[in-house]
Amino acid sequence: MTGAAAMSRELHIVGFQVGRETYGVPITSLHEIVRVPEITAVPDAPEYMEGVINLRGKIVSVIDLRKRLGEKKIGSSRRNRILVVEHKGRLSGLIVDSASEVLKIPAADVEASPTSFDEGRSNCVTGLGKYKGRLIVLLDMTRLLDLGIIQKSGPHSGAGEARRAASAQ
Repeated sequence: MTGAAAMSRELHIVGFQVGRETYGVPITSLHEIVRVPEITAVPDAPEYMEGVINLRGKIVSVIDLRKRLGEKKIGSSRRNRILVVEHKGRLSGLIVDSASEVLKIPAADVEASPTSFDEGRSNCVTGLGKYKGRLIVLLDMTRLLDLGIIQKSGPHSGAGEARRAASAQ
């Protein structure tokens, strides 16, 4: 890669709204965007885990990103969408206030997330992208999706802990 090619590298981000903020995830992890269907609640799930949906025969767990990111006012509207993302071969749904657009952000316009962010949230922020005068909060899919399973003792935690214990030996 020549210097010029490295400089012009762009991140292709799917931008979406949660509260007043615009967040983004890499477009490579986006599977599709769907309207919010009926969601089946799952007992003992973390508070921000809304439940599961049946997406053309696949069971997809759905996280309310508004709760996950600590948004105070949560109201449902017809603009709510579920971003279906693929991560480590599994599909997950993220409920957002509205999905906006695909943003192309030059790598040079992305800054690491400030260390002063409160610990609760900084763990899933990879950086801040500057785009047309706005800041886009870039989210780390791994931390966003795995944290809930590790943190809370939900229906999946037993298997995860057993696996981690086994791999630690």
